[in-house]
Amino acid sequence: MSNLDVITAHYEASDRGDLDGMLAPIGPETTWTEAAGFPYAGTYTGPDEVKRNVFEAIARDWDGYQFTLSALLDAGDSIVGLGTYTGTNRKSGKAFTARVAHVWKFDGDKVASFEQIVDSAPVGAATD
Repeated sequence: MSNLDVITAHYEASDRGDLDGMLAPIGPETTWTEAAGFPYAGTYTGPDEVKRNVFEAIARDWDGYQFTLSALLDAGDSIVGLGTYTGTNRKSGKAFTARVAHVWKFDGDKVASFEQIVDSAPVGAATD
């Protein structure tokens, strides 16, 4: 399976709401970085930390939270997903739309890291 296939499968799992499928490419040493200014900012290591600090937190705080992929770019050892986040904050009732890039880096056939680059201003405004 190519690097592009691995990340395509991640996004297909996301579209199905399949958390196990989304976490499948994340190994115990994979680092996952949520951007500064984003509500879940920080770097997490391994699927358990990512599940707890990112995906479970999003499910707790947002209704209809979704990532819509608009392009997937294959750069060999790096795969870049471009898209849009949308959702409605459960506490404020405010909705947002934000552009985002996901940079996946591979070490051989393993995901070494994930980095989120996002326009966090609309997300923060929805939490006020």
